[in-house]
Amino acid sequence: MPELGLNAAFSLATNLAGVRADPYRAFNFLVEIEGILAGGFSECTGLQVETETYEYREGGLNAYAHRFAGPTRYPPLLLRHGLTAIDGLWGWHQDVVEGRIERRNGTIYLLDSQRIPVIWWDFREAFPFRWSGPSLVASSSQVAVESVEIVHCGLSRPRLATALAGIGAAIGGSLSISGGIF
Repeated sequence: MPELGLNAAFSLATNLAGVRADPYRAFNFLVEIEGILAGGFSECTGLQVETETYEYREGGLNAYAHRFAGPTRYPPLLLRHGLTAIDGLWGWHQDVVEGRIERRNGTIYLLDSQRIPVIWWDFREAFPFRWSGPSLVASSSQVAVESVEIVHCGLSRPRLATALAGIGAAIGGSLSISGGIF
């Protein structure tokens, strides 16, 4: 008899308990950057990690090529939000323009339907390198949106967060550890 893998066991346990582990919705997120008050964001893209690969053809093996891992790259994060009087991102970008580059760490939190963080990604040593202002059109009633692109030195997703999110979904609620809610 085959053994149940972790995904199959989790699925079986949640089905027996009558709990559904639905995917989280992409609109429910927060972005936190140390020391920056920026308000809420309407869009966050660039959550991506790419490891380059290269091929090596071994003599006498014509059926395939060996593939090896190369360096890992982290594309910039793009943050967009409605323009308000809060100018923390503009000020940070202006410091970079003036040669005062202060690298900061941050976290992007994905929230569940109760607005509790369930999965998060940490980025480190980031600074803004591009700012884009809103398109101003007199005949439009759309919200004025600013965009900031941020380069960083790494993106990580703590494994504890994933495990806690899965357990929380299985028991139908959220978990609290050391005063923090997960």
